[in-house]
Formats: sequence, structure tokens, C-alpha cells
Amino acid sequence: MRVVTVAFNPGEELERFLASLATATARKLVVVIADNGTEHDVVTAAAQRHGARVVGDGTNLGYGAGANLAAADLEEDWIVVANPDLVWKPGSLDALIDAGLANPAAGCLGPLLLNPDGTVYPSGRALPSLVKGAGHAVLGRIWPGNPFSAAYHTAGPGTSDGTRTVGWLSGACLVLPAAVWRRLKGFDDDYFMFFEDVDLGERVGRAGWLNVQVPGSVVVHEQGASWKARPEKMIRAHHASARHYLSGVYDAPWQAPMRWLLTGGLRLREELEVRASRR
Repeated sequence: MRVVTVAFNPGEELERFLASLATATARKLVVVIADNGTEHDVVTAAAQRHGARVVGDGTNLGYGAGANLAAADLEEDWIVVANPDLVWKPGSLDALIDAGLANPAAGCLGPLLLNPDGTVYPSGRALPSLVKGAGHAVLGRIWPGNPFSAAYHTAGPGTSDGTRTVGWLSGACLVLPAAVWRRLKGFDDDYFMFFEDVDLGERVGRAGWLNVQVPGSVVVHEQGASWKARPEKMIRAHHASARHYLSGVYDAPWQAPMRWLLTGGLRLREELEVRASRR
């Protein structure tokens, strides 16, 4: 399998990511790092210590395009796309591959993601609709338990093997059969950052495959150095991508009033989150 990750001035998190891969799987790994930042020495040194390959010249291509670059010469049977701020639990990657082998309909698989404090991050979600998206955008910050956010964060029903079928999986950690990745041509480069995973999940489902969450695979997601260093830029990028996704999926003329409502709700939520980040 090939593991690809996109590094943007990652600090020590990249070292922890690569070191934890050693116990995540017993399978043969090829690790490719897309270097999107300026800390070339840090990325190169970590790659050399762990036998990884580095691609890219430091140009910030964005997350999706960086992952696509690292997967450009994909020859392995499986591709793993993961943030460099992950810490793999022992056997977590093998559990994802095993689940994929057991379910040929699975086009994309993801683990149970934990926050550093041990709480569960909602990494398997329903696809955002205009109604759910607008309700979540407007109310998510001021009323976290509102029914729109609850529906958006809720995964699908479980199966007898413990897995869940969901609308999309967090791009923090995705596993796909290489054939699926090639057919879908990876991420859409139009998403510089954020929502490339939502778009991929929507295309996986539209092509007839399933997005499957595997709770038996556990991975810890640390909030990365790049996010902490630039919270306002990250918040604005996230909301811009959300508007781009929903405007593309719901582009019929008769849906224009709902798009306007959603855009307004997202802009309100964006400003509230930016203000909170400045405190």
C-alpha cells in the first residue's frame, strides 16, 4: 500500500506520524510526503529516518493537489491519504485494509478518529444538504445540539461486522482501493483546502461504492501546527470551500433562494468563528 501525506511546516508532528506507522500495519508500505511548506530540512530529515520519499518543491499546492501529486505514480493496490498530525494506534491500518478486503463494495474507508483528550471526533458524516447545511451553519456555533447539526454529524446505521456506511469520511485519514482512486482521479484540485473529502465521498457514492467507517481502527488526530498558527486563514478557507461545494451540488436555478440562505448562514458562522479565534 502507499501512504501519502501533505506536510505544511509540520514541526514534530510528522515525526510522530511516521514513527507510529511502524506498528499500524504488518504490510509493506511505500510512504510519500508532499512538501507544501518551507521547512524542507525538517521534512527531508524525517523522511530519511523512516524511509519515506519527498515530492514537491515547497509550493503550497493545497491539500488535495498535494495528495494527488504524492499519488501520481501510484502502483500499489491501496492508497492511504492521511494528515501528518495523526498518531496511528497499533494495527489500525491493517484493520482498515482488512475491512476493505472483506467488503468489495467499499470504495473509501476511514477509522474512528479520537481527539487528543480521548473524545471521539465525528469523522463519518452524512452528506451536507441545503437544509442541513444551512441549519448547521447558522446554529452550530450558538446551539451545538440543534437537530440540523445532529443530523449532519450522525453516521449511518451499523452492520453486523461493526462498520458503518456514511455519506463521507474525514480526509484526515482515508483508505481507498487504488482502482477507485484512479477511476475518480483522486481529489478535485479546485478545493485548495477543506471539503475535498466531502466532494470525494459524494463521488464515491455516486459511482456506486460505499463510504465505510471502521470503528475497530482507532487513530488519534492531533490538531496540527499549521492550523494553530493560522486559525483565521483556516476558518475562512473552510467556509469558502463549503460554499463552493454546496453551490456546485445544488446548482439548479430553482435552488437559488436556498443557496443565498446557505451562503448568508455560512458567512455569519465564519465571522463568529473568526471572532472566537481572536480571543
